[in-house]
Amino acid sequence: MVFLMALGAVLLALGAGAYWALVLSEGVYLGPRVVRLLYDRAAPRYDRIKNADPEDDVRYLARPLLTALDAAPAPLVLDVATGTARLPLSLMAEPIPGLRVVGIDCSPGMLGRAQRKLEPYPHVQALALADAGHLPFADDAFTAVTCLEAIEFTPRPRATLRELVRVLQPGGVLLISNRVGVDCLWFPDQRCGRGRVEAWLRELGLVDIEREAWQVYYDLVWAKKAA
Repeated sequence: MVFLMALGAVLLALGAGAYWALVLSEGVYLGPRVVRLLYDRAAPRYDRIKNADPEDDVRYLARPLLTALDAAPAPLVLDVATGTARLPLSLMAEPIPGLRVVGIDCSPGMLGRAQRKLEPYPHVQALALADAGHLPFADDAFTAVTCLEAIEFTPRPRATLRELVRVLQPGGVLLISNRVGVDCLWFPDQRCGRGRVEAWLRELGLVDIEREAWQVYYDLVWAKKAA
């Protein structure tokens, strides 16, 4: 009986650990290949899981971003970890003249979904497989850089932020999400939580840093690269 109870406790602990590693923290502590595999497998049902409201995305994401870019003659937006194209699609609802959008993601499955959804829109310049921590773009290449619900799932979040800032033009707009609330308990290295990302951005020289409540488990953080 004692043996069976001990075995049950061990199996329960292993199951809980697997659930944390594969579900709650979405594979981030198991390496980029596992994260990519999990998102590839989730791609067919990802939009149903997230159940995002397109009107809310236009209200909270697209309109403020496009307003910030209104003075740019031909704004070029990079969406890092574009997934199934949530952010690009919100921009397509009310595009401004000259707008161009590039999306990158590490998951072929997610990009395939994004490609099909964005085919009708000429403003989308390219979609590409790429690593958020090693962006295949020149310094100061983009008028705006966005990264939503993804930074905490990269191997080195601080280095990822550095890459986002590197490819952003001086005076350009950075829009990222920051995980907050009890969900941060699933990330023991404290890669998320209010104040941490903002501090990293200040260290990287960004200005006009503002935090905005967005979803239950995410804030939006807006910033500009010093001109």
